Amino acid sequence: MSGDPLLRGTIDFVDVLVVLFKVGIAFGFLLVATMFMVWFERKLISDMQNRIGPNVAGPWGILQTLADGLKFFFKEDLRPREADSLVFRLAPYLSVVTAFVAFAIVPVGGVFKDGDPTSGTVSLFGKETYLQVADPPMGILLLLAASSIAVYGIMLAGWSSGSKYPLLGAVRASAQAISYEAALGMAVVAVVIAAGSLSTHDIVAAQSGGYRSWYWFATGLIPFVVFFIAATAELNRPPFDLVEAEQELVGGFHTEYSSIRFAMFFLAEFMNVITMSAIMVTLFFGGPAGPIFFGLDWLFPTLWFFGKVLVFLFVFVWFRATLPRLRYDQLMNLGWKVLIPVMLGWLLVYRAIVLWRDDKIDPIPTIIVGSIIAIVCTALLTAAFSAGDRAFERENTPSDREGS
Repeated sequence: MSGDPLLRGTIDFVDVLVVLFKVGIAFGFLLVATMFMVWFERKLISDMQNRIGPNVAGPWGILQTLADGLKFFFKEDLRPREADSLVFRLAPYLSVVTAFVAFAIVPVGGVFKDGDPTSGTVSLFGKETYLQVADPPMGILLLLAASSIAVYGIMLAGWSSGSKYPLLGAVRASAQAISYEAALGMAVVAVVIAAGSLSTHDIVAAQSGGYRSWYWFATGLIPFVVFFIAATAELNRPPFDLVEAEQELVGGFHTEYSSIRFAMFFLAEFMNVITMSAIMVTLFFGGPAGPIFFGLDWLFPTLWFFGKVLVFLFVFVWFRATLPRLRYDQLMNLGWKVLIPVMLGWLLVYRAIVLWRDDKIDPIPTIIVGSIIAIVCTALLTAAFSAGDRAFERENTPSDREGS
């Protein structure tokens, strides 16, 4: 059930070793990249704010993240008396595992030929394989499933802490993630329609004809912008970092955590930033596909991939140094009243254009129906949110508070 040529036919001991090797390399890369990302963010923000930043531990302070990790390892691991012991301990691991599972479907190298789904293979230990941990036929569904399961790590962490403040933070974080999950999923659907496959390898192969084959019309106009905004909210990155709004919720869902378990939530957060950047490169910008110079076809695809990912990492840090935090009502309004109706209307319109291109339907009626549905959804969601706001204001007027 995999597109990887390594797993076709009879599987021997060497095949298993190659798979384990790829898993170890991917996991090690994510850990090292996470350490680099923390240092990169601190250093870049300090440059943007005219500060020095980390500069003591190692050259240019590059070992500061390692020092922080060692400190967390040796700090006391506290657990609240009222906490659910098992769930409290397992919740951080759930967040980390889902970040790695999502990265497992990302192609990070290989020479992709224009529109050839069999390209992109490399040779490892005498075996032909893809330079990605796994290529399931429903890879995009695996991505969405891992993104959804990550919400459970947040919710269980807040619930199992035995305190109302982490629980409130977990409820708010879950509502934020679920709200933007819908828009993110619909943005991915646009890519699937354009590529005609759920496999990330096939999606990259379909875009390997150069930047002109990156689905600029199908996904560049609206789906990429929606995906980027939704991913930023799901990652708890500014300006959507309401999950840890200290002035409102003490510290959010991880208030009661300490030591290495506390660090694991931030490890998962920064790991997710890298993973989501890699996913955006894979879905919208051709993955490792790019020009190859000097015949170094084993090197340049991977360099192109990491270069594209680095651009998105820079943009995430740039946002953090620039944008103020949104209010929670603004965050929910953007997700439900703007992103979801826009993506719903675009999917209907784009699908109508695809069917018209294949001489199957007249696109005008479908486009009109899609526009009407998007407008109606926006109106209904706006009315629902407005009614909720009015009810909240009635319950919290000054006279009500004085009477109580």
